[in-house]
Amino acid sequence: MRRRLITSLGLAAIGMPAILFGGIFYFLLMGTFLIGAAWEYVNLFRAVKFEPNMYITVGGVTFTVIARMFFPAFAMPIFAATILIALAYHLITYERGRDQAALDFAITLAGFTYIGWIGSYLLDLRTLPNGGWWMMLVMCCVWLGDSGAYSIGRAYGKHKMAPRLSPKKSWEGYAASVFTGMIGGMFFVYAFTTYGNLTGQIEIWQGAILGLILGALPPFGDLGESMIKRQSGIKDSSDIIPGHGGFFDRVDSWLWGAVIGYYFLIWFII
Repeated sequence: MRRRLITSLGLAAIGMPAILFGGIFYFLLMGTFLIGAAWEYVNLFRAVKFEPNMYITVGGVTFTVIARMFFPAFAMPIFAATILIALAYHLITYERGRDQAALDFAITLAGFTYIGWIGSYLLDLRTLPNGGWWMMLVMCCVWLGDSGAYSIGRAYGKHKMAPRLSPKKSWEGYAASVFTGMIGGMFFVYAFTTYGNLTGQIEIWQGAILGLILGALPPFGDLGESMIKRQSGIKDSSDIIPGHGGFFDRVDSWLWGAVIGYYFLIWFII
């Protein structure tokens, strides 16, 4: 727990300035997490003898992230081209005797789609007007919900939420995630409209709804990664982040939070 807390404080010390100031520092930080998650994703499936292509998966994520950040007009063509390249590669591997090439193709496709395309909403969210403040609002709700679920679930969790996917997750922890996310949404909207740059742009009741959603849905991103790890028989995607596992372990809920937060804001707020 202490190790996890120290690492979280270190990540916050790096991440908060990157979110607020944006630019190349923010891009490099998020790009590192997403590319690292793609590399771990491939290794998880390789552990159970699937063969998604590392170069296409990681390369697809890399080029998608770069395009979404700097060349948005080219993002969709790059994404489409990566799909075709992946299929062509796995056709060749099948012809060369790899009987599970179709499954390998599906895993490669899922990797750069989920981590690259969905993950790029972490960049899109920051590029909104006052994007640093919106990013802080969304991610603070996600982080607070995650912390609430971890703390309450560890102390009081008795009713298993998904015993096959994640035996330590409980309905008590999930309820704490929803509640702390909602309270966090209200608090951070008040703070950012009073002392930040969001004055007059969002109401506290809207923050409550946003926080509730960000407490309720991103945990499924965590469960999704748990499904992959369970199938691979591996506890953590890697051990690169002390107390937290790997890059994929960190971004699993961010992926859901970013895309949900982005569309909530552009549909109902901005």
